[in-house]
Amino acid sequence: MPIILLVRHSETEYVRKGCLAGRLPGMHLNEKGRAQAQALAEKLAGAQIKAVYSSPLERALETAEPIGKTLGLEVARRDGLIETDYGEWQGKTLKGLSRLKVWHVLQHTPSLMSFPGGESIAESQHRICREIERLRVQHDPKDIIVCVSHADPIKLAVAYYIGLPLDAFQRLYIAPASLTALHIGDSASHLLTLNYDLSFALPNTLSQP
Repeated sequence: MPIILLVRHSETEYVRKGCLAGRLPGMHLNEKGRAQAQALAEKLAGAQIKAVYSSPLERALETAEPIGKTLGLEVARRDGLIETDYGEWQGKTLKGLSRLKVWHVLQHTPSLMSFPGGESIAESQHRICREIERLRVQHDPKDIIVCVSHADPIKLAVAYYIGLPLDAFQRLYIAPASLTALHIGDSASHLLTLNYDLSFALPNTLSQP
């Protein structure tokens, strides 16, 4: 049962501004994101990690590279770890998208959601889980591996492996530069940690609904 460390890429300007980057090229880490990536690398230094895999998008690779350097491992690109294909939605603000009627479908019945010109939520889940399974069988059951990916694919993978219905996956939250750990076996899987955020701090006040 290898341990899969699912890492969401660090902050970009699109993340900071609340925009949906999707698979747009040229989305690099900002200054804060680079610092987050280095902090992740330092957190994982000394861990007995056997491999570092990454989505091929720049922001993921730029998060993975300090980890690989610290561990003395080459970062291997894996297309199956790529961001969900949001099609015509990519590049738009989440605030603007939330005004669309179909936004309600995405939030409450995502199993029915297919992004215009992109992939469906179900297809995205199938892709990320198929990739994790391919990596799992390549490694010894006692291995620990890192997979740098994106928020929705990580949430979808967690939902699948813990038996959470697809329509409930939006209840999960994955912060930039966070760690999520799954212990995956042939007959059972366990969620070891979810959204471990090195920079987490309690807010001074709670916003009212």
